[in-house]
Amino acid sequence: MALDFLAGCAGGVAGVLVGHPFDTVKVRLQVQSLEKPQYRGTLHCFQSIIKQESVLGLYKGLGSPLMGLTFINALVFGVQGNTLRALGQDSPMNQFLAGAAAGAIQCVICCPMELAKTRLQLQDVGAARNYQGSLDCLAQIYRHEGLRGVNRGMVSTLLRETPSFGVYFLTYDVVTRALGCEPGDSLLVPKLLLAGGTSGILSWLSTYPVDVVKSRLQADGVRGAPRYNGILDCMRQSYRAEGWRVFTRGLTSTLLRAFPVNAATFATVTIVLTYARGPEDQSEDEGVPAASGPALAQPSSL
Repeated sequence: MALDFLAGCAGGVAGVLVGHPFDTVKVRLQVQSLEKPQYRGTLHCFQSIIKQESVLGLYKGLGSPLMGLTFINALVFGVQGNTLRALGQDSPMNQFLAGAAAGAIQCVICCPMELAKTRLQLQDVGAARNYQGSLDCLAQIYRHEGLRGVNRGMVSTLLRETPSFGVYFLTYDVVTRALGCEPGDSLLVPKLLLAGGTSGILSWLSTYPVDVVKSRLQADGVRGAPRYNGILDCMRQSYRAEGWRVFTRGLTSTLLRAFPVNAATFATVTIVLTYARGPEDQSEDEGVPAASGPALAQPSSL
């Protein structure tokens, strides 16, 4: 259990390092003004950030997801595993329910973490820095807006994470069963990478419009006066101003991110478990790793 947890954390860190630049691009595209857009698309956004802010600009807000990684892994491992055992049967539907429960619980950490990440990602280059890091960002938000401010976007985060984690675990279970992922299979790792990437993409597609709303709510007021009075108001104003395509902003960056993130995650988990366990332990393992939604690893055992 402890080794699985450590391997999951290592895989999660690798996934965050690979996927964070794509996440930065996604957030910038989601919240940019329609009247004066800064970026023409995913590639132009990448190029502009690197040109104006260097490669480090793609990693703004990195500390927040790394900081929350360990706690999120611990919560998801415990909730998903215990829920699945409580349901009494390892079926696709129970995988969905256990994943949904895990997604809902981890929002307690995920929401403030993503709020800090979003605020840091949107800091203007060349301007006086408002925040010195993730903790300073959350401390300032709490000082000025209280606990409600720190949890801004909580409802939209719940609406995103609960079904997306359920879809992820359901898809992963179905795909790994269909591919015949068994210990000792010479193609086990490629199969797991395919299953994880597919699951990550489908989980994002299932709730992506909600993610756009969440990003806009958490970024509201950062560059100008606040505009939205809640989820429905944000959806109405966004749709009225930009049409239905607004709810797909940044989707290309997100989907491009899904496969490399899961590839890095599974490769790291495999290396950690391979070198940390002896040959006799390897032969006794019966499970396969399971990855969570868009950016986090939750392996059981290889």
